Amino acid sequence: MANKAVIEEKVEAIVTPIIEENQFELVDVEYVKEGANWYLRVYADKEGGINIDDCVFISRALEEKLDADDFIEDAYILEVSSPGLGRALKKERDFVRSIGESIDFKLYRAINKQKEFTGILKEYTGSTLVVHIDDEDKTFETKDIASVRLSLDF
Repeated sequence: MANKAVIEEKVEAIVTPIIEENQFELVDVEYVKEGANWYLRVYADKEGGINIDDCVFISRALEEKLDADDFIEDAYILEVSSPGLGRALKKERDFVRSIGESIDFKLYRAINKQKEFTGILKEYTGSTLVVHIDDEDKTFETKDIASVRLSLDF
């Protein structure tokens, strides 16, 4: 079986022209195994939000190209969807766009017995995040951060 990262990279290369030609934004591609099934997930967005018809369009166009290339050995389920309200921040553009927003993030190792934080993203440099937490700006190395999501406030 091809490496998970290689599959994600190839799918991203295949779906990017479909996404860009239709004024969508590619948020992420992931190839994951959950239980007995493999899932190929493509997260897309657009100004004003993506809808079900957009997802169906992307799915059909991508499915056709994936069937033609046939480079994924395992059976998988293709899902195309919105990144959701609590979207993960993974790429530089995600962080830049989210400056000033409330984020939730988890560290690989605890600092003062705490691994999970919520605060306002103030700055992103690629190697660090500056987050306003408890009335002060704190700097975190991105290599120490396991995951970052936009906060969901209800």
